[in-house]
Amino acid sequence: MKRPVSIKDIGRIVGVSHSTVSRALSQSPVVNADTARRIRQVAREQGYRASLIGRSLVMRRSMTVGCVVTDIADPFVGGVVDGIEKVANQHGYAVFLASSHADPKRELDVVRSFHERRVDGVIVPSSRVGFQYLRHLSALQIPVVLINNQHPGEYTYSVNIDNLEAARRLTFHLLELGHRRVAYIGSRQGNQSDADRLSGYRSVIREARLPFDKDLVVHADPTPEGGRAAIKRLLALRRRPTAVFCYDDLTALGVLSAARSAGIEVPGDLSVTGFDDLYIASYTDPPLTTIRQPMREMGGRAAEILLGLMRGEAAKSVTLSGELVVRASTAPPQVLQAVRAR
Repeated sequence: MKRPVSIKDIGRIVGVSHSTVSRALSQSPVVNADTARRIRQVAREQGYRASLIGRSLVMRRSMTVGCVVTDIADPFVGGVVDGIEKVANQHGYAVFLASSHADPKRELDVVRSFHERRVDGVIVPSSRVGFQYLRHLSALQIPVVLINNQHPGEYTYSVNIDNLEAARRLTFHLLELGHRRVAYIGSRQGNQSDADRLSGYRSVIREARLPFDKDLVVHADPTPEGGRAAIKRLLALRRRPTAVFCYDDLTALGVLSAARSAGIEVPGDLSVTGFDDLYIASYTDPPLTTIRQPMREMGGRAAEILLGLMRGEAAKSVTLSGELVVRASTAPPQVLQAVRAR
């Protein structure tokens, strides 16, 4: 059986020390770029496979990153984690995944357990603890980066979507189509993202000099079941909405299903929008108008911030923009369509 190639073997071929080989393979910036490329080329040619245990001992790191998600079944989580893994893997790190079930206490417990398992850093999408991590960092002694912090308050190391501006863009789209009875179905979980999206919705309604009708705002579980229950309440109003802005795409799925069951045409009788642009949004009937969150980019940027912090580099929060994706679930209200048809 052929002996595995070691970093000492690669060093002899290239003519450098084994420590230089180790640094080059771990993407260290202290190695000359041309030398690093030559080392990586030789490593590929020789079929070199790094020993994680040996590398960890040399670097005094576990080469692992912990990721605490609210629910592993959430499609949004899948996109974010994919972005985290891509960047982490490029730098030789493995990602450990655990679920908090949106429970703040469990979230902190999982982060502490990751610390006990000697992970080098932690990323928390949709954190329910948020800025409270500031007082835990000294005890944890590892960096923590948040994605879409759901707890009110600033946190130094985070990646967020501009929920308020995205909600404004989506609401303006509906008003621009001619809708004047626009409902908002939010999340009853008390998320910061819900507060920001509701604020964006209300600001556009106010700027359009339309009366704010509290009956048009309903909060429910951000699930298809929650969407079904919420739209039934809205459709029971004496003056029904002609359009509805849903907190997320999963809520919008329930709205589309309930509308179909009630014989309400979308977008003829009711325009429906979501938020996230999950992969299912383009396959609903009709395809869903929504806000696209750059999920993979958010995960990747969080991983880059975390890796920088582990190298002792300075970092700051990043806010990304959402993109309005207009599909067939929104159209002018029927009254306006009839006027235009004359």
